[in-house]
Formats: sequence, structure tokens, C-alpha cells
Amino acid sequence: MDEELKSAFLEAARRALDEDLGARGDVTTEALIPKEMEGEGVFFVWDAGVVAGLPLASMVFRLLSSRVDFQPLKRDGERVGRGEVLATVRGPLWAILEGERTALNFLQHLSGIATITARCVELAAPQGVQIMDTRKTTPGLRELEKYAVRAGGGVNHRKGLFDGVLIKDNHIAVVGSAGEAVRRAKERLGEQYPVEVEIQRLDQLEEVIAAGADIVMLDNFDPGEVRKAVEIAAGRVILEVSGGVTPDNLAHYVSTGVKRISMGFLTHSSPALDISLEIRPSREESRGS
Repeated sequence: MDEELKSAFLEAARRALDEDLGARGDVTTEALIPKEMEGEGVFFVWDAGVVAGLPLASMVFRLLSSRVDFQPLKRDGERVGRGEVLATVRGPLWAILEGERTALNFLQHLSGIATITARCVELAAPQGVQIMDTRKTTPGLRELEKYAVRAGGGVNHRKGLFDGVLIKDNHIAVVGSAGEAVRRAKERLGEQYPVEVEIQRLDQLEEVIAAGADIVMLDNFDPGEVRKAVEIAAGRVILEVSGGVTPDNLAHYVSTGVKRISMGFLTHSSPALDISLEIRPSREESRGS
């Protein structure tokens, strides 16, 4: 894991624990569970899918207590079946109980993204189509959600506004035309970044190709319009489909001839994977209590 991702994981784990524990801590666990009591928890998955977020779950427990031993039995990006064990966690029960919901929230959410991404990649790969994410991410969780897309075999689009040129409809409205927007971007940034432009009509395609666009995003085009765009472009520019693409209609787009499909659905609408944590106190301490 690179340092940037590790830092993002730690920040997210700390922020989530602070949100859950507040200034007072877990009042229920404090009232019921002796500090010295130990036990273990087992993470089960109840839907087939692709797991993501195990290192993050481990960080959650380690932030609560250095005595917690988190043992992943799967790896991020690995396919899992219903009823399989993802990981075990052993140590002070107060720490396991305090971290339970936060760890599950991360695991369920990121594994859900990885699972849907993997399904889309599996459908698109035979046609040589890349499945990409977008900036439609949960505020504050972009680095994590884009990691989950990678775990599912997808490709990250730009991280943010700072690392890629993407001319959108509102940029074009301000500048006056798609072609002029592309020319300005190419002149000022063309040596640093590929220039991508979003178009909403077929009659804009020749204009932006002539202006020097490197990538043209076909925004909310139906599959028939995408096929026409592929014919018009004739390999002169990279075409990308975006807008309104879901796992349910993806099959209609992967056969159109485009090689990139970006899907906001991956990060804003993927359902959580069903994962649970079953906690068991140590036998000796259970008898003693």
C-alpha cells in the first residue's frame, strides 16, 4: 500500500471513529463489558462478491487498541462466496465492539463498489472496453471509493479537478463553443494533460476533433448515437461514453465500438455487500462472568 493511500485510510478511520464515539465514547459497552474481558469476532459475507477494505477495517481496530489482532483470510480484490469468512479479530472485547460498526460500514460499502465494478468489467472486457469511475463520489471518501473501483478491476478517471482536463457543458456555455473551449485548453495545458471534452450532440463531434481534442466524452448518448459517433470519428479520437450507464444497460453500450465507459453508478449507487461480524467472548471469561 503506498503512503498516500495509507494516509487516506488512516484519516478516514480516525474521522469515522470520532463520529461514532464522540466525546463520551461507547456508553453501552462501557456499562456492560469489563475492560479486561477478551474475545474474538468473525467476519462473514452473505452475498457473493468482491471484497475491498480489509486493511481499512484492520486500522479501525488498531486505532482503538494495539492489543487487537486482525487477521484477514481474504485479500482485497478477491472474489468471495456466500457464507465465507473474510477475517477474524481477537483482543479486548470493548475495542472489538467499539470498532464493529465502523469496520463493517467501510467493508460493506467498499466491497459493494468492488463487486459491481467487477460485474461491469466482466461484461465489458471481451469487447476490449475499459470501465472507469467518475468524480461522483461520497465527499471525503473519494480516495477510498476509487481504491474499491480498482479492487474490482476498474480504472480510475481523474482524481479531481487538479489532475486532468475535462471540459464540461457549463465550461462550453461560458466560453461560447466546444471547439473554442478545446482550442484554449490545448494552447494552455495541452503539453501537460490530454484534453477531454464533453459533448451532448453529434453535430459537435467534428468541431472538437478539428480543434484538437484528445478524448471526446459522449454525454447521455443512447447506444444508436454512440455507434454513429464511432463511425464519424473513425479512430481519429478516443471516444468515451458517460451519463446514464448502469449495470442493467451496460451490455447495450459495450458493443458500440467505444473503448471507454465511465460510470458514476459505481461509486454513487452500488449497494453495500452484506457482511456481518459475529462476536464470541473467551470461554474462560464467559464462565467466570
